Amino acid sequence: MAETDNIEVPPYFLCPITLETMKDPVTVATGITYDRESIERWIFSQKNTTCPVTKQDLKSLDLTPNITLRRLIQAWCTLHAVERLPTPKPPATVPQISKLLEDTQSPTRRRKSLQTLKSIAAQSQTNKRSLESAGAAAVLSAIVVNQTLSNPQLFDDGDGDAGAAAGDALSILYSLQLSESGLKTLANPQFIESLTLIMQSGSYESRTYSIMLLNPILEESSNPNLLINLTPEFFTQISQTLKDQISPKATKSSLKALITSISWGRNRIKAVESGAVPALIDLLLESSDKRTSEMALTALDSLCQCADGRSGLLTHSAGLAVVSKKILRISSAASERAVRILQSVSRHSSTPAVLQEMLQIGVVAKLCLIVQVDCGSKIRERAREILRTHSRAWRNSPCVPVNLMLSYPCS
Repeated sequence: MAETDNIEVPPYFLCPITLETMKDPVTVATGITYDRESIERWIFSQKNTTCPVTKQDLKSLDLTPNITLRRLIQAWCTLHAVERLPTPKPPATVPQISKLLEDTQSPTRRRKSLQTLKSIAAQSQTNKRSLESAGAAAVLSAIVVNQTLSNPQLFDDGDGDAGAAAGDALSILYSLQLSESGLKTLANPQFIESLTLIMQSGSYESRTYSIMLLNPILEESSNPNLLINLTPEFFTQISQTLKDQISPKATKSSLKALITSISWGRNRIKAVESGAVPALIDLLLESSDKRTSEMALTALDSLCQCADGRSGLLTHSAGLAVVSKKILRISSAASERAVRILQSVSRHSSTPAVLQEMLQIGVVAKLCLIVQVDCGSKIRERAREILRTHSRAWRNSPCVPVNLMLSYPCS
């Protein structure tokens, strides 16, 4: 039901946060009543710890059902011949959840218990927090690890029940939006290996959940050994996901995981050997999404800090061209990353053939344009450095328009 239905809606029928219909009124510690879905989104999804109306700190995040108000709303619906709002299900209790988690250890009850847990998690943020409090992260991750590592060909062999159990556990873990402490429970080599195997052989849905769990796990891990010990197969699957482009969310999650993992220098070599550089270049060629392009250029910039990464860029027929094309077209952040990539090539890989290619495909002209426009002092200074360094090869070239060559910096 909406306000536009020409029904006079009493003030108590609207949630004070969003002015949406109040379906399940709950009261917070400050005494203000909100719709459960709206206040849960405010507290748990948006990470707020204050009352939206009073601005007071919420000393407790417990939500108390306002049964009196719910009855008044239902009575009003009956009086005005409006369809009654269904009585909401009460939040699941920790003992109920603990019993379901215990049942997942039984092969005969596992699938049914996982389906019930999945339904509980979908009902409310309160249920998700209760699941985490009951230790769901450890139990569900153990199911994923046991099902995958004990049978690496789990999905290839068509083992429907075991594969489905691993997929269900994975989807619940993703839906929980775990806290920092919950994510640390997953930050272990066995779980990362399991996610890698699922990325390799799982369904599109399971692969997506695996990828979207990876980045927050890697970001929240306080154990540097987790990054150091990432396997070449991990990077192979990340690169394959970038090539497959399962979904925009999966692509962005793969980029985030790649950026996080290659912050450790040795991982750059693993990523390059896995085919990450051509995968990133192809993604830049095909994607028009701003954020995707920014992250792809960030990853490519990091990989070009090593010789193999620059070699991969220069080997690709469109490498230099697509990097140059993204300058001044997406955002200042993307332009900065693209110029940094060109600077790395200019400093460390500037063979005569590379310099000639940069001239012919318009890289030099773009650098001259950067010097002329207002695009940030750092970007302009990087462009000037590249142009000064190779002024002998480029300064008098007919490939650069005269109006741009006039801005060529003095050496």
